[in-house]
Amino acid sequence: MIETIKEIILDFQQSKLKTGIPRRTAIRPVLGKATVCIGVRRCGKSTYMLQLMQKLLDSGIRSENILCLNFFDDRLHALRHDSLGVILEAYFSIYPEKKNKEKIYFFFDEIQVIPGWEPFVDRLLRTEECEVHITGSSAQMLSKEIATQMRGRALSWEMFPFSFKEFLDFKGIDSDETLSTKKRLMVQKAFEEYRETGGFPEVAGLERMLRIKTHQEYWSAMLFRDLIERHGIAHPKALTDLAHWLVDNTASLYSVNSLTGYLKSLGHKAPKSAVSDYLTWFEDAYILFTVRIFDASLARSNTNPKKIYCIDHALVTSVSSGILVNSGHLLENLVFTALRRISPDIFYYKTKTGKELDFIAKLRDGSRMLIQVCESMADPQTKKREVTALAEAMAELKLSTGTIVTRGESEKISLGGGTIEVVPAWRFMLSFTENFQPTSRCHGVL
Repeated sequence: MIETIKEIILDFQQSKLKTGIPRRTAIRPVLGKATVCIGVRRCGKSTYMLQLMQKLLDSGIRSENILCLNFFDDRLHALRHDSLGVILEAYFSIYPEKKNKEKIYFFFDEIQVIPGWEPFVDRLLRTEECEVHITGSSAQMLSKEIATQMRGRALSWEMFPFSFKEFLDFKGIDSDETLSTKKRLMVQKAFEEYRETGGFPEVAGLERMLRIKTHQEYWSAMLFRDLIERHGIAHPKALTDLAHWLVDNTASLYSVNSLTGYLKSLGHKAPKSAVSDYLTWFEDAYILFTVRIFDASLARSNTNPKKIYCIDHALVTSVSSGILVNSGHLLENLVFTALRRISPDIFYYKTKTGKELDFIAKLRDGSRMLIQVCESMADPQTKKREVTALAEAMAELKLSTGTIVTRGESEKISLGGGTIEVVPAWRFMLSFTENFQPTSRCHGVL
């Protein structure tokens, strides 16, 4: 095993890194803690690790001081039964002069497939002069056992599929400068492509049928590897049927009771407790997200109907039946994922007269943002409905601004107590910077 690991280490150190499109996620290592990058599978975590390694090399760190292992490598299968200590033994047998003399940078990809990896990483951080970076399937990196075994020696950061800005980077369009008329037209055209293809890096630029097939393979892997296998689900058909119902009803309200009844109508004997578990696991794996009503009472927030959104709007179109999902729901989902990249604290809101607002998001600076999503406000009745609902919410929450995101319209509406900005979705997407904070929803410090 030692010889195999030595071969893998040397092969990697001599290879050219395929770093892809630079991500706008600024993950910062913290002294004495492992940096854990979590997110949905295929969102680009492994490639981001390669980008971090390239930055180290560009800063003058020698390749010999970087050890990278991908635990999905078939040659490392035997490690599941051996001590992970052989990794250190193999590395320092190649570079004995570095032991306790130089800083070593460890990159472990998909390490969660190795039982007992947490104590090994914990020991590394305690005994070696090192920096440790870890990625893995999110559902397997978020367990409470990790928090216990790592004893606070890890910090989690979230990664998502391409944001619209990152998609523009892929297209070679600079969105950080003032947009000329020509550049704006390029950005708008790229946004229509982004609406069609979504943010998963591998599908960017693929023709439609290949994109759909790739999305469907992702979906199957997410359900079976990150959920069914991970949690040992005895009746996987109930979970997959629930997942398909939820994605078919993207941006719609649901309750645990209604979902339990739906599964019962299909002949499944899944109790409410199981359905609640499934919903939690979907979110842990960054596949589907639940949005609760904004309410000071946690009990009321939990008992009210909730809304469901998917990690990627184009994934919805590739795996849903297409019967219930419309372009308005997809636009709403797209806005949700843009908000989710910058904040985990997202709710929907109901005014005292029963009017519903799509999103209220708490931002990093503590401020609140009210957002309504409407494909088009060309119809006067639609415009009146959306503006009235947003104005009521602004008054009740004592907010001076609100936003209506549309497919392509823009306008500024002055009210007695504030202003409503009507903005096209592409411009709304460009208004955000990426979230540089470690995640708090996923146990924060592990």
